[in-house]
Amino acid sequence: MRLPNSRQWSSLKRPHEIVDKPQLFVEGASANDVTQGQLGNCWFVAACASLAGVKELWHRVIPDYKDQEYGELHPGIFHFRFWRFGEWLDVVIDDLLPTIEGELVFVHSRERKEFWCALLEKAYAKLHGSYEALEGGNLSDALVDLTSGVSAHLDLTVGGYTDDFEKRKQLFKMMAKEMNEHALMCCAITPHSHEEAEMRTNVGLVKGHAYGITAVRKINIGDTGLFSIFKGAQKIRMVRLKNPWGEREWNGAFSDGSPEWSKVSASEREKLGLTFEDDGEFWMTFDDFVEHFTDLSICFLINTKVFSLSKTWHETVFVDAWTIGIRGHNSDRAGGCPNHKDSFLRNPQYRFDIKEESDDVIFQLMQKDTRDRKQEGLQNLVIGFHIMKVEENRKYRVHRIHESIATSDYIRTRAIFLREQLKQGRYVIMPTTFKPDETGEYIMRMFTSKDANARELTLDQPRIRWYSCVKKPVLVTTITVKGAFNLEKQSAFGGEADAYCLIKCESEVVRTPIEKGTSDPKWDTTAIFYRTKPGQPIVLEVWNSNLLMDGFIGRAEVMAPINPNVTQVELPLFGRRKEKTLEKQGKLVVQVYSDDDLTSI
Repeated sequence: MRLPNSRQWSSLKRPHEIVDKPQLFVEGASANDVTQGQLGNCWFVAACASLAGVKELWHRVIPDYKDQEYGELHPGIFHFRFWRFGEWLDVVIDDLLPTIEGELVFVHSRERKEFWCALLEKAYAKLHGSYEALEGGNLSDALVDLTSGVSAHLDLTVGGYTDDFEKRKQLFKMMAKEMNEHALMCCAITPHSHEEAEMRTNVGLVKGHAYGITAVRKINIGDTGLFSIFKGAQKIRMVRLKNPWGEREWNGAFSDGSPEWSKVSASEREKLGLTFEDDGEFWMTFDDFVEHFTDLSICFLINTKVFSLSKTWHETVFVDAWTIGIRGHNSDRAGGCPNHKDSFLRNPQYRFDIKEESDDVIFQLMQKDTRDRKQEGLQNLVIGFHIMKVEENRKYRVHRIHESIATSDYIRTRAIFLREQLKQGRYVIMPTTFKPDETGEYIMRMFTSKDANARELTLDQPRIRWYSCVKKPVLVTTITVKGAFNLEKQSAFGGEADAYCLIKCESEVVRTPIEKGTSDPKWDTTAIFYRTKPGQPIVLEVWNSNLLMDGFIGRAEVMAPINPNVTQVELPLFGRRKEKTLEKQGKLVVQVYSDDDLTSI
């Protein structure tokens, strides 16, 4: 759609100059209210349509909505809120709206007296500097701005959903669950060329155009003739969509007035609130949805409330920047993606802990929006992030690339999403630009089941003050306890051990997870020590976890002189105190590395 020049606007008018007795809302807000105008911002309009269906959300965006309703003495001032870069921002506007021949130019409601969506669009345009700045955009960005949620993009063409029934079933289940949790969803069909943009397909859908998803349901078809059509299923998986244009609907199965609806009971149609108006809202089967749409955006609303019946998450937020500075200084934090091995580790680094045996973790990296400077040619950076498994007691910056756990996509977009299942342990996440020496501000959000004890790693090595009586470390050592084998039985009935290992070095102790019910535990736990007494051995003790008192299994010592090559050794187990020389059953397998360069790892 071509954006009308401001000279084409006959005037800016207030709602009371357009209609008699204007209202902010007419019978509340609904997806059917929102109709796109002469601005190519279907991405924002589709998000608004989704927002309108969830009162808890639009009450936050339009606060004190009852007090803002039009009345005889209304001042013509409105207050809206948008979530931007980690905080809710207040935007105050007047109610002068662009018109042509007395009609609104941009977003408007199907009910002529209702103005909430037109005013919301104006506030969003003010946030970005102009209406023109809203021309063309990202579904996910609008969803996040309206909710503070975390938005994910799914490419339906590469997920195997069209061919794999089980994958389709799981996707539908996830969408239905998240919709019940008030997640917002939008979808689109990616055009293959610029000429295809806004081209209508033979089933009535528009390419390059954003649709809001307003319902995800199973529809009961009971004992109707639809069994023959839908392979005997008693329920059909379906979605309801909203075209922001308020017209041009799907014309396939279950479209408005299609014969399939006559086979669905009147009571079921009533539950759905089914209407056959040319209002841009329509139903389609989930199979058809997956077949015809290519892109799906889901904005997850993360529950961080302590007192809640649904799952709660702990949120960790870092607000920071990629900066260029003197090499080796903490101002030099723009190293690029993992492809750039010489500079990659210069990026900001954040450590965090997974305390459960495993945890479902959500990550979002967001850079500052450049939409308000689009006319200057400024665009988003290509961004992403990398996650490494590190030593359990890592306190200082990583200087050698560790085991890679996950790497996000690298995309020129405002925000990157990733959801990963991580095992117990300590990790380091590094948000990066794609190329080195690119600068910009960002916010890194992380959601875990429990407090992740997250910290930014700023120091390269231990810092010893000149006035301190503490000796300066002369050696850095990493020791990985791979596991043990043939441990002695622990219970009176000859049961297997619930074994763990303590790694002790110069008053510091690191503990492995517990491996239950085995004589051959596999821990694969690494600790790092900055040692002032390199002549002292590192002590390892194996214990059996018990409810009342843990039982000692065996003890080993390992010397770790300078050896920058990782060496693996098997260590026999011995007793404690008076039994130090008594060899016990079982052996430990460990890997050791030591270097006098404290920034070698």
